[in-house]
Amino acid sequence: MVTGAGSGIGRAVALELLRAGWRVALAGRRPATLEETAALAPGTDAFAARADVSNPDDVAALFGAVRDRFGRLDLLFNNAGTFGPGGVPVEDLEYDAWRHVVDTNLNGAFLCAQAAFRQMKEQEPQGGRIINNGSISAHTPRPRSIAYTATKHALTGLTKSLSLDGRPYRIACGQIDIGNAATDMTERMQSGILQANGELAAEPVMDVADVARTVRHMAELPLDANVQFATVLATNMPYVGRG
Repeated sequence: MVTGAGSGIGRAVALELLRAGWRVALAGRRPATLEETAALAPGTDAFAARADVSNPDDVAALFGAVRDRFGRLDLLFNNAGTFGPGGVPVEDLEYDAWRHVVDTNLNGAFLCAQAAFRQMKEQEPQGGRIINNGSISAHTPRPRSIAYTATKHALTGLTKSLSLDGRPYRIACGQIDIGNAATDMTERMQSGILQANGELAAEPVMDVADVARTVRHMAELPLDANVQFATVLATNMPYVGRG
């Protein structure tokens, strides 16, 4: 299962897995974009399922539908997320905006991971893999990104706890932290984005297909091996060292 499969990183990862022979449930809020993703990989076994990951009832229905369709769940790519309102100072961020980011990025990731964990624990043979989409922001914030950064830091704790609690059940959990993959979400980086020194600067991006190949590598390891954390970023983006 790939959440947020209707666009961006989720779409790229779903297509990479489908073309490699995986049967993939495409989850997201917009059925039309999920169907567009499926249409990009004709002849593969893609299942589009509408769900809002922040809604517990939607998540329960989603995982039930996947169990009915495929019989088991071997992989969850926990990818659905939102940046929220960009460029808003901490003191001006509305609570509803904060809550929306937390509900999507953190609560949604927890709900999906919990449902996957239950199914992987109960299925026979037991086990599976969860890969959480962290971010460079799981390590280092951008200016005026407090909601996004807080949720991505929290995802690291979620990853570690799932990894530990999954040991008795052959449930592996890892995290991929992505920096500047070229998607609709990162278009503004090429025209100029706020830096820590207050300046606007264009930033390099990388092909999202490189992210998808990394996720596939993580996914196809045997369950007795795990990539706990992987960082994949545009080589020259301002992150390492002084900028």
